[in-house]
Amino acid sequence: MTQHINKILSESKVARWSALALVSFTMLTGYFITDVMAPLSGLLEANLGWDRADFGLFNSAYGWFNVFFLMLIIGGLILDKLGARFSGIMSTIIMLVGVSLKYWAVSTNSLDGQVWNILWFQAKAQVFMAGLGFAIFAVGVEVAGITVTKIIVKWFKGKEMALAMGLQVAVARLGTAAALASAVPIAKLTGIIDISRPVLFGMLMAIIGLISFVVYMVMDRKLDASDVKEQSSSDEESFKISDIFKIISNKGWWYIAILCVLFYSAVFPFLKYATDLMVNKFLVPDDIAGLIPSMLPFGTILLTPFFGNLYDRKGKGASIMIIGSLLLIFVHSMFAIPILNNWIISIVLMLILGVGFSLVPSAMWPSVPKIIPENQLGTAYALIFWVQNWGLMGVPALIGWVLETYCITGQVLRNGVMVNQYDYTLPMAIFAMFGVAGLIFAFLLKIEDKKKGYGLELPNIKH
Repeated sequence: MTQHINKILSESKVARWSALALVSFTMLTGYFITDVMAPLSGLLEANLGWDRADFGLFNSAYGWFNVFFLMLIIGGLILDKLGARFSGIMSTIIMLVGVSLKYWAVSTNSLDGQVWNILWFQAKAQVFMAGLGFAIFAVGVEVAGITVTKIIVKWFKGKEMALAMGLQVAVARLGTAAALASAVPIAKLTGIIDISRPVLFGMLMAIIGLISFVVYMVMDRKLDASDVKEQSSSDEESFKISDIFKIISNKGWWYIAILCVLFYSAVFPFLKYATDLMVNKFLVPDDIAGLIPSMLPFGTILLTPFFGNLYDRKGKGASIMIIGSLLLIFVHSMFAIPILNNWIISIVLMLILGVGFSLVPSAMWPSVPKIIPENQLGTAYALIFWVQNWGLMGVPALIGWVLETYCITGQVLRNGVMVNQYDYTLPMAIFAMFGVAGLIFAFLLKIEDKKKGYGLELPNIKH
């Protein structure tokens, strides 16, 4: 009877798609908070005195704890040892704590004019405290990401796994699109510019995301209740610390991890500066400049599930990653050409980038379970995210430094304040080079798949 109940629950389409909807919404709130400050770089300069180097330092904070304190890896170990419910609720609470601190930092006047000595460098107190909140939040949202990925493997293995992962990414990127499109209008909502207002909205969303995950926990507990003993022994308790060495000695895992850091370093840090690119190169008014970058996530909303479903049914995972990398190179190379400065071109390029951004993740994340055993998946994903966070930490700081050091072309009056004007040719060339390196590793992954027979080119759905 127990086995019969367990089978009904695990095979129920309503149950697994409902579970996916709940955890996807939690990730949507996390993605909104991640990018809510991205369109505000111009307003931050005019209203809080942040230059592009300050903005780059703030965005680099995303990786402070995840990279240097190995919090992501610790989160993966917690996930594999204590289960998705524990790591999920822990991570969503950390998200809320982090965004609350970030909100305090950009809303208080108590830090005005202060500059602190932090280890070997100086930083404006407000920039550092906002960054500290962002760093704490990043621990939560990244651990939530690996938790949700393992939840999807649990509910969809042997079924529509790539489609489910694609839909989760698509729903989450609604949060990115909403942040890019709405942050400036929310900041200007009452006619008086208030940088903290979009962050407050993100904090309220984090509370709703926490509630959504609690509802998922109730569902998941009911699923596991039919066979608790088998679930715990076969999934969580079988993981050993020594399994870490098995993961990092796997060449295929390394190719996916390096492809991940290169690909995401060419997309997410780009989105941090994309609104500013629209203002400086394409002369789009800052009130609506965020709408063009927001088209990228909207494109992925449709295409990531489509390509995921294609991978489920037809395979060709490694080939999909190669095509995505080629599109990435093309788009950033076009953005780097100074004479291509018509805003219509920017829209076309952003839509093409959306296609590339859909192709790679739709194939990359579902490929990991083909290379790594399920009981090691939480740690395997955590280690990939850790490698990825080196890029998410370093690249925004690099681009901010390059802009401030080499790319100032003059000053212009915006919103009644004189601000710097920037040439984005060099930063876009840097992003294009990440795409070139990603293409190389996508080919290496395909070669490794042929050698080891992982089945990356084979369909996910088992008939």
